[in-house]
Amino acid sequence: MKGTRLLRPAPGSLWRDRRFVRFWCGQSVSQFGDRISELALPLLAVGALHASANQVALLTALVWTPNLLGLFLGTWVDHRPAKRRLMVSADLIRAAVLLSLPVAYALDTVTLGQLYTVALLTGTAAVVFNTAYSSFFAHLVPAESYVEANSKLSASRSASFIAGPAIGGGLVQALSAPVAVIADALSFVASAILVGGTRVDEPAVATASADPSLLRRAREGLAFVLREPVMRAGLLCATTVNFFTFLSGTGLLVLFADRVLQLPPGAIGLAFGVGATGGLLGAVAAPAISRRIGVGRSIVVGAVLFPAPLALAAAATGPAWARLGFLGGAEFLSAFGVMLFDVNLNSLQTSVVPDGLRSRVAGAYSTVNYGIRPLGALIGGELATLAGLRVTLTVAAVGGAMSALWLMASPIPGIRVLGRAGSPT
Repeated sequence: MKGTRLLRPAPGSLWRDRRFVRFWCGQSVSQFGDRISELALPLLAVGALHASANQVALLTALVWTPNLLGLFLGTWVDHRPAKRRLMVSADLIRAAVLLSLPVAYALDTVTLGQLYTVALLTGTAAVVFNTAYSSFFAHLVPAESYVEANSKLSASRSASFIAGPAIGGGLVQALSAPVAVIADALSFVASAILVGGTRVDEPAVATASADPSLLRRAREGLAFVLREPVMRAGLLCATTVNFFTFLSGTGLLVLFADRVLQLPPGAIGLAFGVGATGGLLGAVAAPAISRRIGVGRSIVVGAVLFPAPLALAAAATGPAWARLGFLGGAEFLSAFGVMLFDVNLNSLQTSVVPDGLRSRVAGAYSTVNYGIRPLGALIGGELATLAGLRVTLTVAAVGGAMSALWLMASPIPGIRVLGRAGSPT
């Protein structure tokens, strides 16, 4: 397989790399800001605008909708010469759009239409940022440090899920939801400043006159994903596991904990908090595990460990403390597994994509991988209605774990260490 080779890990830690630390700080601040908005925007819709459940669901869906255009947005980004400037622009656009909400609220002119527009624009800017990020990241750190870098970035993201909701809830309660949104806007400004000051040597792109059409370049990005063995297997596995885990989703899992396990809200929150600590531990432990058993085997283990614990939750029974233990244990193991899967798979895929294709490949990947999630959620709701919540969780666990079969038929399990060129062992 082209794109990787056996190398010893790079000496030293990325904490000594000022450019990476600067970028990591920007992303960490932005992640905590996102946790605030994820709470504040729905509360603004419900509290100030008296939105219905369907209207709140639409608000959430609009944030994800631009991912369906990820292939074309990524193709457009790939043709831009300065990915760092695009990332800074995306951050500043998100900051400006979010700041429009507290201004409109102060003028008593905020509407659901504005909220929907904010969700759509911030979601679009996020896709632009993420597709540009794939190329920027590949040149920010050496390939043999991809796992370490992704581990550190994922750890701060996991930490934001532990502390972020509490911070967001406190800000909403103390300052109101519209004012709390300002914190997320400022986090994007901080990210823009830090990313803007993180300079990397970005590769040149072809001139417009020498380049084929947008549609042809988009097809090239999608074709690479489907033909390259690592990318194809990774996409099939990730899409399968996301489809099955979204059968249960967070909403149905909360419903299961409430109606079937009959746990109080505080206990349910505790179980999800325990799960978030599992994600943090998984992100931190991923480099050590990959060094021990190899990058490829770590991906396989994560692909199974991510969905399989849903069966543990489905089997919960006994006294309240036991039901809570089943749910908390399932959340912990699942969160650990998804970090082990994501950190290693993201690192491996970064190492096999050529520079000229990175953003369009990221866009094609997200179009398929994220596009399957709403479908999984809809089918999960129907399955829960027809067969019950325990059955739905069990199907999600078994079907999700079987996603590892896509990996077993690929070169991925045999890959141990990442490098820039050559063959893996």
